[in-house]
Amino acid sequence: KTELAMTVAENERMILSDIGKNSVSIYIGIPFCPTRCVYCSFVSTDIRVSGRYMEEFCEKLLLEIDKTAELLNRTGLYTENIYIGGGTPTTLPAQWFDRILSRIYDRLDMSHIKEFTVEAGRPDTITCDKLDVLKKYGVNRISINPQTMNDVTLKKIGRSHDTAMFYNAFEMARKKGFDVINTDLIAGLPDETPDMFKVSLEAIIKLRPENITVHSLCLKSAASFKLTDNELAESGYMNEMLSYTQKRMKEEGYIPYYMYRQKNSSGNLENVGYAIPGTMSVYNINIMEEKQTIIALGGGGSSKIVIGNRIERIFNFKDPLEYIRRFDEILKKKEETEVIINGQ
Repeated sequence: KTELAMTVAENERMILSDIGKNSVSIYIGIPFCPTRCVYCSFVSTDIRVSGRYMEEFCEKLLLEIDKTAELLNRTGLYTENIYIGGGTPTTLPAQWFDRILSRIYDRLDMSHIKEFTVEAGRPDTITCDKLDVLKKYGVNRISINPQTMNDVTLKKIGRSHDTAMFYNAFEMARKKGFDVINTDLIAGLPDETPDMFKVSLEAIIKLRPENITVHSLCLKSAASFKLTDNELAESGYMNEMLSYTQKRMKEEGYIPYYMYRQKNSSGNLENVGYAIPGTMSVYNINIMEEKQTIIALGGGGSSKIVIGNRIERIFNFKDPLEYIRRFDEILKKKEETEVIINGQ
């Protein structure tokens, strides 16, 4: 664990030393998913319930992009990284992705962009049309997240894809020219043994994604997992899974570059992002270490305004309908953000 922590710190230091003065990252939250996973506590809503609000949500988001561009112009800040997360952003139809990304390019100065990331986490939401739109607007990092390569477990946790869909989506992305792909795995999923987890990890290693993120299953209060008979994996199992991961990542040339631990995680263990050298995610490090201002848009976005050693936080509404109905307050929050930045 000491070796892991020291290596992460060394790799983070390289990235943090390169943050541009007057730079910010932009986070855009798309709070829609095809289904809600049993362990999920993120800002996401099942489109079978909230899908009818998707179009109006996107219309409002376009206006928030406009407001954010005005804020950046008036404060003399520029954008280094853009991260579109959720939820599952690729739940949106391709035409809406085109409109949102087009508005970003029309309104923001894209000349300093280091990373443009889109979470395409659910393989069942990925299509050729959507990948074409992402490439069209310069998205250079995506996530395609199997969570496990065991189809039985996927059904248990509420995922609507299987391993065949994941392989198909990954191959599709490679053919479209995406050369930095992240894949997420979760250690400690219901009824999975260390050997089952190792099979999943080895299957991902064979694909050689540039980033592999391994999470310890976390029992959050907002997750439906708490209402089931499932229990968190034993700490001995979890240690075996994560120790194996650390060993295999080192053998395969992946370096650990960001790490965090959540309350109520299996075995009280960590989440670690591993990367092939040269492909570390700047945004992931920035959001963990809180050294760069992040201006958040969309559903559930949390802006972090870095003022020396102090951070001011401003939150967007989580629920799509609340975001729509209270959009005037969203715009006022952008004005509040500008006041705080100017008051530095």
